[in-house]
Amino acid sequence: MPCKIAVLSDTHGLLRPEAVSAIADCDIIFHAGDIGDPQVLYELGRIAPVHAVKGNTDRGKWTEKLPLTEFVEFCGHFFYILHELDGLDLESAAASFEMVIFGHTHRAEIKQQNSIFYLNPGSAGPRRSNLPVTIAKVIVNSKGLIPEIIRLNI
Repeated sequence: MPCKIAVLSDTHGLLRPEAVSAIADCDIIFHAGDIGDPQVLYELGRIAPVHAVKGNTDRGKWTEKLPLTEFVEFCGHFFYILHELDGLDLESAAASFEMVIFGHTHRAEIKQQNSIFYLNPGSAGPRRSNLPVTIAKVIVNSKGLIPEIIRLNI
């Protein structure tokens, strides 16, 4: 049976009902920072276990326990989560990551370089400029990792 990973970033304190509905079937949630409010993590935690990192706008006592980066092994695959991609301070291939998850730009993208995926789910929070409101899902099955950007109808 495939594993399903929800990937969010840049919620900035706004967890939309459309995002909650879109990730309700996921087994685990990765949040790539700029969470904005601890209530976001609480609500996500009601859906599935959450791995979250601190973003550049996350401030306050509640953020003190958030790591800047996190390495997660899930369903036999290795993920590295951080907020800003230019904060990636190690060679992904050498570190055995199969996917690097990041946020910050509010622009959703999936790239693959040297067999490593780079996934930015875009912003699930307040709309910025004319960018769409997006999240991502990663399906893990016998074929490997299958990332997908999901545009929320807002």
